[in-house]
Amino acid sequence: MVEKSSNAFELFPRARRRFGVSALARHEHRTTPKPGEEIRVTFIDKDGVESTFEVAEGDNLLNIAQSEDLDMEGACGGSCACSTCHVIVESSDMYDKMPEPEDDENDMLDLAFGLTETSRLGCQVKMKKELDGLRIKLPSMTRNLQASDFSGAKKS
Repeated sequence: MVEKSSNAFELFPRARRRFGVSALARHEHRTTPKPGEEIRVTFIDKDGVESTFEVAEGDNLLNIAQSEDLDMEGACGGSCACSTCHVIVESSDMYDKMPEPEDDENDMLDLAFGLTETSRLGCQVKMKKELDGLRIKLPSMTRNLQASDFSGAKKS
């Protein structure tokens, strides 16, 4: 007579797997600035509350805002396919220090609520030393329209 085992690992030896645990990954992709290389950026929310952060070169405004729990959605995950990370650069001088928006960004900005001459998408603005002291206003609301909403496919 064959003895039955109550241990599933003995019944199904191939089913045994080793599970590992890795460190919890943070949602955002930010770099810790090196001492002396910090770049300061200030976000002004829709209520006028200012929050200033020290960030590293190369961080984008969407990742900074999300990592600091500011009210910036980024529905497309930062792929420049929506306008929910729309920001307004407070100073036209600072705006002029940024690279010109590409066509994809301009297309998405056309969908943004409260568009201004100094509007940008936060996912497309990467911090650099020249932008130290940048002040960004968050619009009072956003529209969650994505490029896929206009793909030409009929929705039923």
